[in-house]
Amino acid sequence: MLRSKKVTARAPSQWIPYQDCPAKSFDNNGKTELGRTVENHCRIVGEVAKELIRRSPMAELFPVGAAFTAATHDIGKVSPTFYNKIMNACSGELLTNVNFELERTWNGHAGVSQLTAKQLTAPEYIPEILGQHHGFSPAVAGLRANDGNFGGEAWQKEREKLVAALQEALGETWPKVESPAQARLLAGLTSVSDWIGSGYHFEDPREPWENKITEAVDDAGFVPVSYRQGMSFDEVFGFSPRQAQSILIEQVSGHGVYVLEAPMGLGKTEASLYAAYRMLERGQASGIYFALPTQLTSNKIYERFQAFLEQVLAEDCGHRSLLLHANAWLFEKDMGEEGRPGGAWFNQSKRGLLAPFAVGTIDQALMAAMNVKHGFVRAFGLTGKVVILDEVHTYDAYTSTLLDALIELLRQLGCTVIILSATLNQERRQDLLKRECRSMDYPLITASRNKDTQGVKEVRVPAGKNKQYQITLQSDELLAVEQALRRAEQGQQVLWIENTVKEAQQRYLDIAGRATELGIACGLLHSRFTVADRQRIEEKWVNLYGKAGWRQRQQQGRILVGTQVLEQSLDIDADFMVSRFAPTDMLLQRFGRLWRHQETPRCDQATREAWLLAPGLEEAIESPMQHFGASAYVYSPYVLCRSLEVWQNTACVYLPEDIRDLIEQTYASRDEQESMNRWLHELDHGNRRTKGRIALQQLARIGLAEGGNTLPESKAQTRYSETDSYEVLILRAISQDAEKALLTLLDGSQIELPLQRHKLQKREWRQRTAALMRQIVHVPPGDKPKAVSVDTLKRFALHQCFYLGNPDWQGKDESILHVALVDESDSLRGIENTKVHDKYSLEYRDDLGYRVIKNQEA
Repeated sequence: MLRSKKVTARAPSQWIPYQDCPAKSFDNNGKTELGRTVENHCRIVGEVAKELIRRSPMAELFPVGAAFTAATHDIGKVSPTFYNKIMNACSGELLTNVNFELERTWNGHAGVSQLTAKQLTAPEYIPEILGQHHGFSPAVAGLRANDGNFGGEAWQKEREKLVAALQEALGETWPKVESPAQARLLAGLTSVSDWIGSGYHFEDPREPWENKITEAVDDAGFVPVSYRQGMSFDEVFGFSPRQAQSILIEQVSGHGVYVLEAPMGLGKTEASLYAAYRMLERGQASGIYFALPTQLTSNKIYERFQAFLEQVLAEDCGHRSLLLHANAWLFEKDMGEEGRPGGAWFNQSKRGLLAPFAVGTIDQALMAAMNVKHGFVRAFGLTGKVVILDEVHTYDAYTSTLLDALIELLRQLGCTVIILSATLNQERRQDLLKRECRSMDYPLITASRNKDTQGVKEVRVPAGKNKQYQITLQSDELLAVEQALRRAEQGQQVLWIENTVKEAQQRYLDIAGRATELGIACGLLHSRFTVADRQRIEEKWVNLYGKAGWRQRQQQGRILVGTQVLEQSLDIDADFMVSRFAPTDMLLQRFGRLWRHQETPRCDQATREAWLLAPGLEEAIESPMQHFGASAYVYSPYVLCRSLEVWQNTACVYLPEDIRDLIEQTYASRDEQESMNRWLHELDHGNRRTKGRIALQQLARIGLAEGGNTLPESKAQTRYSETDSYEVLILRAISQDAEKALLTLLDGSQIELPLQRHKLQKREWRQRTAALMRQIVHVPPGDKPKAVSVDTLKRFALHQCFYLGNPDWQGKDESILHVALVDESDSLRGIENTKVHDKYSLEYRDDLGYRVIKNQEA
């Protein structure tokens, strides 16, 4: 603990012994006091790292000296500017002529840690690992550890003494790092150890810390998982495996990359989960990360994943009670400084990467391979897991580059990667595996085991019975509306899929009123509802269109309007479908929701038929932006035209038999002429609105670069077409007084947030934050409300629940969280009754979601 002697003012030429340098302050019942010394804190973090390595099933991946590296992360806090920063916060006496505000120019103490390690000739990667432990590269180019701002030679000698003391205490020295992948793993270990070592277990310097390491690591959730042994597929899922599922399970026999190409509805999810169980049971994996295409994906996949865990986890498994209740891991586990409410890693989408089991987005996984804030923490979280990448299609060039890099990184981190796809072309499969692929069979399993360095094993899978789908290309949308209403009036269950939220909202408004008059139920599902509203809508409509709704199916006809959320990871079954035209792989995914199950009870008049809303081919090729409309802003005009060529004269398809040909015809490279050559050139080189795929590939490679500026997460686009990247908190009202803020939710309930953190227990903060997270909507950049300052949101205590950004790092004081209030007319306004958008009117309705309305004068 800190020595109790009075600290007096000193001249900058003098120094503080490293034993007396504070690392932390802590809140002692509302009073900020000096916390742990730098030496104490560094030793704590080193011991936490040792314990994390000891518990890891992949401990052999960490080099000897990994814990010592973690311990040295904060040696830069032995510096005059940081000393004054802490003393100022605690109202202590300061060193004279030392301006702690200067720390901003080199991004704080982490930069001093980096320079110190460099001066000590630490091995390759080590200085940068220390410098980046807060998630980004500090601005230290051209600086040296013994520069005057860092205290000169005297303070550098104290830092060197601290390094020697830590070396003796931990019995280690800095390791030799063998590869960039191992460097990312070590950087992630360092940051996570720091978070845990900065948690409440170690805040009070008056209490001994040595006996709290195990408890702190337990509380952070890093507890070994135990499984029921020898369970059959039937015991896990309640039915016998199909032949295709059995073949995949047989092939996944060790670390490597496995691609399962099979039609929709064949049970790829269950096959991959059982293969993962076998790896876990044999001790060859540390957990599962199930990566869904985007945040658009239905919550229903979480329920399937939870049911799987309920079967395979041992009765006495310490994780069982947490993992089987939605978000319980988020509420109960304490990840320390960054993982608390208001920290950058409290959000479940991020913290799930550190849990033993999680369903999340592929975007979060992709950032493990990027130079993005805390990208290496994601790499640490994925190490040794079975990573299931669901519904991988022929992605755009940007994401494809990232995905290829991620898979190579996961190979090196001891992962088993299972890629599920209904619509992957051969060229893309070859890129993913970085191995030559020859087979054109479908369905197909391609196995690339790490131990088989030369080639792949391609195994043909029985296709099963073909289904015939009647296809109608229709340009008359009014006729399609009448057809949907007529089918629903007969009692059919209809899906109508649009490519944008705005079009889906308008289509719902067009249909809903007439449907009600005809006794037809009508619903809307897309990504821009609050979490609470979306869960309510999904619970109703996915159940009605799934097996759970079979008894109610014939009570009335229904029309469910939606966006791409209806094509992804949903076990829903429609009798008739109307879809806006889209690339071939997306259309095939949508057909997977049409007559999905043979046993589904249907209206006698139903036929397996889909109408595709599409322009004529010639006019589309001449002017795709005009004739495809908003879809040409979502998907590449060139790919849309290529897809339309394939479907132009198709009256019916046989699936899965035709899938391979349809995909290859759409994506096979070829020379183009005239207009098509123009759209291909635009795809490659871009236009004034969008970047081309060549530039996107380069942008992805920059993002993957080992050096360079670290991207903030909000700007790290991993999917060029995925633009719902800004969080908006939707409330009814918000107010504050001298002690607390009062937030009124959409359902009228209220949440109190004290302005001082110590007024609530940690669990109470987590519960309030979890409730507020259910009021979040994700929107594109152009549709978000006006930003307000971090200080404004702090007045309402929102920094206690949400990460608002780092003004020191971002160079601005605007919050990355946006807030809007819903008035009695459903319109949105700012938190101080201000206008929320310069160009549009915004509104939120529980049946329509977040809506953008163009102003008349705009």
